Parts: sequence; structure tokens; C-alpha cells
Amino acid sequence: MDYSALVRAQRAYFQTGATLSVTHRQAALDKLYRAIQSRESQITDALAADLGKSPVESYLCEVGMTLSELRYIRRRLARWARPSRRLTPLSQFPASSFTISEPYGVTLILSPWNYPFLLAAGPLIGALAAGNCCIVKPSEHAPASSAVLRELLTQCFPPEYVLVAEGGPEVSQALLTEQFDYIFFTGGTQIGRQVMARAAEHLTPVTLELGGKSPCIVDSSAKLDLAARRLVFGKLLNCGQTCVAPDYLLVQRQIKDELMDRIRHWITVQYGSNPLDNEGYVHMINRRHFDRVMNLINPAQVTYGGSGDPQTLKIQPTILEGVSPDDPVMQEEIFGPLLPVLTFDDPREAIAFVRSRPRPLALYLFSQNRAVQEQFLRQVSFGGGCINDTIIHLATSRLPFGGVGDSGMGGYHGRASFDTFSHQKSIVKKSTLLDLPFRYAPYTPRKESMIRRFLK
Repeated sequence: MDYSALVRAQRAYFQTGATLSVTHRQAALDKLYRAIQSRESQITDALAADLGKSPVESYLCEVGMTLSELRYIRRRLARWARPSRRLTPLSQFPASSFTISEPYGVTLILSPWNYPFLLAAGPLIGALAAGNCCIVKPSEHAPASSAVLRELLTQCFPPEYVLVAEGGPEVSQALLTEQFDYIFFTGGTQIGRQVMARAAEHLTPVTLELGGKSPCIVDSSAKLDLAARRLVFGKLLNCGQTCVAPDYLLVQRQIKDELMDRIRHWITVQYGSNPLDNEGYVHMINRRHFDRVMNLINPAQVTYGGSGDPQTLKIQPTILEGVSPDDPVMQEEIFGPLLPVLTFDDPREAIAFVRSRPRPLALYLFSQNRAVQEQFLRQVSFGGGCINDTIIHLATSRLPFGGVGDSGMGGYHGRASFDTFSHQKSIVKKSTLLDLPFRYAPYTPRKESMIRRFLK
């Protein structure tokens, strides 16, 4: 495929101005909304084929969230797209100041396999709302979802407006040699570095939604049964293949045994006594990732689970205790249903531990102690998170979602998506009725006095 020609075609279409009107953008979002509704069963079937997701989990985590985001942005788009007035300093009197949100132009979205529909459609909604053209590159590891995306978006839009480019890493590499006006990447840190390096060749701005080892901290003041229930939900959703899944548990030593009992209880309640037989329990995306996660299990540390089925690619929910910070399971993002457990005696130890590692995409704290809550919020840097829950901070269009440091840069969802794909153009509209002379040369002592007075 001639990607240079595709980018040129999109750039030519963008330069016609067809995507700029709010009416056109709203119509595009409406068309996408109706197409998703009409193809919900096909999307659900594709997610089942790629990951073994149940229809309920597919709607909860992908289709429903996408439709919710579309409704939220569609209703507010006209207001966001208006010029935004700003105060004008006295030194520029008489004048008015404002910003205009303008689209970047031709954008590229590189999406991952773990939420193959949501994480392609979510950024696309922001790109369209902001008035851009877009090429979407889905992950080749979720071929059924990729095919549905291609069919759906081809039905909605001409290729010079929105195009799905399918294929393996070679397609991503070919696309990254082209000059885009904005690149949005969701995936691992290692590939994120490569994307940023290629973007830098063209000085193309990027958003990187990466990952990392997101900690879950439980102190002695927490409501342990509720903490266990919500931790199991967040950890085992999508079988742990979630960028914001609790990656490891830091638990205050005095309540560890009780919390472990409650975690085991809630795994059984939510997934049965043998999750490998539960049809609604998601499997690993492929054999390579199955083997990688299984190789992180140290049998001597297993206190629950520990086995997997290479035929179904399912891995039991697994608790690992007696874990050292130097163990392999603590050196990389797990992206699977393993929960390493470490202990602390004082919350300050937990804070120091998290701060000693790369800044995570998410952090979850279970504590009823407001002082401890404040300590973590003020002293620990992370992308976003929850107090007394897991994962749900990303399920709202009213909060920006994104990482910091090794876990990413930039954010999206709701207004943040519109802003991410828009350039804020700053304008001063100067009156022609009056022209104050003190800014013009030659600069005399009297002019200097006036300048100093105005710029105080």
C-alpha cells in the first residue's frame, strides 16, 4: 500500500476545509455513533474471538464506554469549538484577546490489542471532534476486532477522511516514516520511545499512553472486604491485560493475612472455584504472552492459583507472596492475572518504595485515614488513580486520562480529547481607533517611565 499517497490524499482533503465546520464534525460523530450501535453484536463477537470477552464485559469496558464518550463530546462540541475570550493586559489597550481551537490536520492513531475497540475508537472520537483527518492502525494481535473496525469506519467515512491501515509492525514502521501533524500512540514504553523518536524527525507532537507497574496500597484502616472485592475486580478485568490494572499489592503487615483471605474469597465469588472453566473469564491474547506471564510465576511463592492452560490460553488468578523487589515479576509490567504481594509497616515505607520506581500510570490507595490519603496524593507522582477503588477513574469523560514520565505524556477523554487534537491559536485583536505611541522608537526616558508603569 502506498502510504505516502494516502497521507497526501488526506492532507488534500483537509486543506479543502471540509472538516472544519462544527456541523460537519457533529455529523461525523453522529454517523459513528449509529454505526457502532448497528454493529454492536459484530463488535462483541470480535472481542470474544480475540480475547474471549463475554458480551457483558465487552459492553462494560469497550462498546458502552465508547458510546458514552461519543454522547458526551457530541453534546458539548459546539461550546468547546467557540473562541475562548481571555483578559487583555492594560499595556495592549484598546484590544480584545481570545484563543481559537484549530485542528492539527492529518493524524495517526496507533492502537493496542488489549482493548482493541475502545482504544482505537476513543482517540478517533477526539480527532474527529477537533476537525482532523485520521489514519487508524489497529493491532494485528486482535485481527477480528481490526477487521470490524475497518468495516465499520469504511462504512462511515471516505478514506481521504478516515482510513484503517491493517497489518503488522511493518505497517506501523511505514506509517511512521510519513509526516503527520499529530500522532497518538497507546502501547508499551519500549515501542513508545521508538514512536517518539520517529515523530521527532518531523517535529510531530505526540501523545503517548503507555503503562508501567501500577501499585495498589492497602493500610490497616481500610475496609478490607470491600478493598479485596474492588481489587479483584480491577486486577482480573480483561484477565489483567489492562494498562491501569493493579500490578502489585503493598499491604500493611498487620492486616496481610486477613486481606489475603478476603481476596481469595472474592476471586471465587467473581470467577468460580476454577476460573479456567469459566466461559466469561478472558484469556491471554496469544501464546507468546501466555508463555511470558507463566514464566513470571515462581512456584515457591504461589499461595493461590499458579497454573494455566496452553490450549485455552487462560491463566488462573495467582497470588504470589514472599516477593522481593528484585524478582522478575517486579521488573516488568505483568499484563496478566498475577498479583505479587509485598508488605510494609509504616505508610511512609510504601511511599518511599513507589517513589523509588518509575512513575506509574495509576495508583490505588485503600485507606480510611485522611492524613495517609493526603500523603500519597501530595508526595507520589502518578498518572491518575483512585482512593478506595480501582480502575474507575478512566471510566469518565469528565477526567483527563494519561500518564507521566515513563508511563506516558498527554491525556484524553472528554474535553481533554478535543484539546489534545487541537492547536490553541492565540489572537490579539487590536483596535485601530487609538494607537499609543510609547512602544515605538526612539525610546526616551519619558517613554521608559511609561513602559515601566504599564508593565508592572
